[in-house]
Amino acid sequence: MKALVWHGRNDVRIDNVPDPKIQDPGDIILKVSSTAICGSDLHLVDGMVPNMESGDILGHEFMGEVVELGKDVKKFEKGDRVVVPFTIACGHCSYCNDDLYSLCDNSNPNPDLAKKNLGHTISGVFGYSHILGGFPGGQAEYVRVPYADVGPAKVPDALSDEQALFLSDIFPTGYMAAENANIRDGDTVAIWGCGPVGQFCIKSAWMMGAGRVIAIDNVPERLEMAKNQGNAEIISTTDRDDVYEKLMEMTNGKGPDSCIDAVGAEAHGDTMFGKVVDKTKEVLQLPMSRPYVLQQIFMSCKKAGTVSIPGVYLGMVNELPFGAAMNKALKFNMGQTHVQRYLPTLIEKIEKGEIDPSFVITHRLKLEDAPHAYDIFKKKEDNCIKVIMHP
Repeated sequence: MKALVWHGRNDVRIDNVPDPKIQDPGDIILKVSSTAICGSDLHLVDGMVPNMESGDILGHEFMGEVVELGKDVKKFEKGDRVVVPFTIACGHCSYCNDDLYSLCDNSNPNPDLAKKNLGHTISGVFGYSHILGGFPGGQAEYVRVPYADVGPAKVPDALSDEQALFLSDIFPTGYMAAENANIRDGDTVAIWGCGPVGQFCIKSAWMMGAGRVIAIDNVPERLEMAKNQGNAEIISTTDRDDVYEKLMEMTNGKGPDSCIDAVGAEAHGDTMFGKVVDKTKEVLQLPMSRPYVLQQIFMSCKKAGTVSIPGVYLGMVNELPFGAAMNKALKFNMGQTHVQRYLPTLIEKIEKGEIDPSFVITHRLKLEDAPHAYDIFKKKEDNCIKVIMHP
């Protein structure tokens, strides 16, 4: 079969690779109908994630048709159309029993590697380094899905692939981020990053009763989408006004009630020194995340406010004004998304017409175009915000 394969930093290619096979009685094999590139995939391409190996198949946002089942699978039949959570969960450990699926004790076959890097193992993830299991991803014609009775959800016939695909990651991620922000009716919510996850944070914040949503980014087309699709007030970080000063002006000196970091490890600062440091880290492939967004959030969030962090961080984060966070009594919620917990609720919202997740799609390409798609997505060319691909 054809698949997008990682060969090293800034080197991804379409290769012919062996078809996946049933390895466990709880597995299914999917014929992938739609797959997408996630912003966190760029961390892999940039060489920021350790323990990638040449030959790894990328992709953790995908859906497709069941073409083969392990003998223990009870939830699906051949021909079912399913969407697959990016987090892989066993369904019976103490964390899964508490609906904390991304913290699963058993789905990562490389727990010692995870413990070395994180202190504990977390769930396996499709297409995302051997720290998280080394599972082949879904930017491919076929993919093996373990623990099939726990993770995937059958897609209602009335929903198109474009409506359902983002249930695999970015819609639940944005929704959980808004939930973690502890939004109360009428609250002002500031969201850093207007990429696909940020767009779903905006939509979800409104669902949870926000009175104002302020979106912050430096990419004009993302800000335009936040304004036109998300009804958000916008701050461009290319403006002369400092983000903190602008937020104070917009909130009469109080600051946002909740702040969401939907950027994560690849936030870029505006200073020349910061950019030089960033480039040095990239060249040396240091596992060092950039703290610019968190610096702004710690200073801007109101006293006793809530900080929600869905953006992926890697390695160490230096130069944070932690004294501001402590003395202002900020509350923090963060983590990988417990996708399985949210699927029934979010499928229902789509069915009822409360949201059509396809609004974020800007590019529809073939799997063979994946290297080009990564390139324009990374460079923010051609107004690219979200790419979906069809094998």
